[in-house]
Amino acid sequence: MTVTDHPRDDGELAQFWEVARGHAGIDRLGVVVGSSPLGSVPPPAWSFGDSPRLADELLGVVLSGRKTATTTALWEFEAGYEERPSVGDLSILLDSAGRPRALIRTTAVRVVPFCDVDAEYAAAEGEDDLSLESWRREHEKYWRRLAEARGGQPFSQDLPLLLEEFEVLYQQPAIPEDEMQVPMRETDR
Repeated sequence: MTVTDHPRDDGELAQFWEVARGHAGIDRLGVVVGSSPLGSVPPPAWSFGDSPRLADELLGVVLSGRKTATTTALWEFEAGYEERPSVGDLSILLDSAGRPRALIRTTAVRVVPFCDVDAEYAAAEGEDDLSLESWRREHEKYWRRLAEARGGQPFSQDLPLLLEEFEVLYQQPAIPEDEMQVPMRETDR
């Protein structure tokens, strides 16, 4: 799930990647880095959700350690909106202003229908009250909204989903609120 309409500073992204890979010890993990040109190229960068508010809210849950999973409708990959993740993939999470905030590594990927997502996985998404009921309610709303906006597969209980688990390898120190590009409204707090 990504937000793609925010500005991004590629210099800031490259700088974040240099710091993040050093802190995460990626050079020692055998990831393609170093003298090869690929070593200096940051991994894909993206943010959660379909709005700036949701992007920042979900990023905050990741940075708190509560969110260790995310789910994407399979049609989003088939339509080319997303790159399908694989175990071991690295990604840089962005905030709503396009600032790099965390480096994550995909640890598990599986495809299941919406109706087969279980309570343990719903809790790993770290959202709302962590219950399967709230996960189903909110994700159904999300995919109905996304399918309408993008002309994707209509929602059903059998909607194929890609369930992705991840670990945070590095997170940027907190950005003071007065330096944020997108001012928070009282209703966003």
